Amino acid sequence: MAAKSLGIKARIYMPLGVALPKLAATRSHGAEVILHGHNVDEALAEAQRYSDETGMVFVHPFDNVDVVAGQGTVGLEILEQVPNVDTVLMGVGGGGLLAGVAVAIKARARELGREIRIIGVQAENAAAYPPSLAADALVPLKRVSTMADGIAVGRPGQLPFSIIRELVDDVVTVSEDSLARALIFLLERAKMVVEPAGAVGVAALMDGKIENPGTTVAVLSGGNIDPMLMLKVIQRGLSAAGRYMTVRMMLDDRPGSLATIARIIAENDANVTGLDHTRVGGSISMGDVSITVNLETKGHQHGEQVLSALRAEGFQPIVVH
Repeated sequence: MAAKSLGIKARIYMPLGVALPKLAATRSHGAEVILHGHNVDEALAEAQRYSDETGMVFVHPFDNVDVVAGQGTVGLEILEQVPNVDTVLMGVGGGGLLAGVAVAIKARARELGREIRIIGVQAENAAAYPPSLAADALVPLKRVSTMADGIAVGRPGQLPFSIIRELVDDVVTVSEDSLARALIFLLERAKMVVEPAGAVGVAALMDGKIENPGTTVAVLSGGNIDPMLMLKVIQRGLSAAGRYMTVRMMLDDRPGSLATIARIIAENDANVTGLDHTRVGGSISMGDVSITVNLETKGHQHGEQVLSALRAEGFQPIVVH
């Protein structure tokens, strides 16, 4: 959008599998989008190669002093809106946003003569900062795998890292299940659509990763989530919260067996949302049938109640997820 307003050609590099809303929005602003590589690092390397080859100006998304300074204005807005803030949480991939906010808020905290904690949060399968901070040097990851594509960065930026190791109080990690639970919470309770990378701060709070947070601001940095990913995340989040369960079991292939299972589930106030019924398979004996039931439950305790009721009737349910 900035390039378009200034009449400048923009060529944006994104990894393959990028969220479709992000891709469509970028193209709608007039940018040429190049999809390359399977993560941010590979896309960045190709962008740098093309810049070196053609002379086009390469603007790094996080390892750039002007980008870091610009993102630091988020810290100024936090202080304007929540002057009594004690803890600020935000996602960190390369580290530009975290570094900029840390500079702005820590400088203001010194002026005020009080402590304001700045904590970065990473997806545990894309967490390059904890080992890098421990080694006091950049430690790139060999593999990055997370639904939080906005922070799926395998190598921290040199400039952000130098700032973060000096000013940021801690960097914690959260699991994929925690991310899914946080997205469900934001949808249901806050009525907000947030992409996984933007929900990591909320996930850390829900997991109890932050001790004595006090007045806390969690920066929800992004709403670019593909609808298909959202469907998967919702299912995973409900499962992690004990509100959705898939159960597989074997039973005698005779009339009434399936009705018995349906009765038990109904009597225990669970709801069947899907059912798969098959007589064919390497592990299925003659005269047996395998069924897979998708259930809506009211939490882990209620799910255990349903499983116990099935076991009490002689069935052997196995929770698939």
